[in-house]
Amino acid sequence: MLFYPSAITLSNRTLDYVARLIRRHRTSIGSRWRRLSSNRQALLVLAHLRNGDTYQRLATGFGIGLATAYRYIRETTDLLAARAPILTQAVGRLASSFSNYALLDGTVVRIDRCGDRDRLKACYSVKTRHHGITLQVLTDPYGRLAWVSDGLPGSVYDLTAARTHGILDTCREAGLQLVADRGYIGAGEGVHLPYRRYKNEFTPGRRAANRAHSAIRCLVERGIATLKNWRVLTRVRASPHRVTTYAHAILTLEQRTRS
Repeated sequence: MLFYPSAITLSNRTLDYVARLIRRHRTSIGSRWRRLSSNRQALLVLAHLRNGDTYQRLATGFGIGLATAYRYIRETTDLLAARAPILTQAVGRLASSFSNYALLDGTVVRIDRCGDRDRLKACYSVKTRHHGITLQVLTDPYGRLAWVSDGLPGSVYDLTAARTHGILDTCREAGLQLVADRGYIGAGEGVHLPYRRYKNEFTPGRRAANRAHSAIRCLVERGIATLKNWRVLTRVRASPHRVTTYAHAILTLEQRTRS
């Protein structure tokens, strides 16, 4: 077997944060001994999230068993995901900001496993033409991640997903305006959408308004790119239920890095 050195494009600050989280958890549960130190466990988890390394590769590289690598990664990602902001917290911060508007969009995370035949059909996304889990993403006007939803089957459309998670009602109650694409047509008051293209009614004025709308809304793609820059979400090989945990753990790490 061959070994080679590798790197993770993260700062020591991120590693220190995760290691402190692990140390506090070990103290709280009274764990006396572990195969890896807190720093090494944190490095293991960050390698999985950022580089998308498999359990088997990580177990071999860190000199531990496959089951141990799985337990360490699951334990730490659960700890990180529990610290992600909920929808009302994120909307409250965005509503109290100077801009008082947010960007909303959906993305589909590709998966390898779906379970039974009914779930296989539900997870197929017509838009992306592969099986996946759909996530709703809220960012501030600069494209920085503010909130990521729980996962839904890939066949669920963006507007249905937004209504399921209560995003539209929560933002209306907080007085927060949303800028979104045509996938949210029919969302109602407080959601700003581009004009639809009709043959005889698409005037130069509407065309200019759509260009201005796109210039504002396109920054949400920066937030989605930030989320998917963590390679574990490129193609999730774990259970589809873990997509939500991964997304929330990444949100926590991204926000801790900015603060």
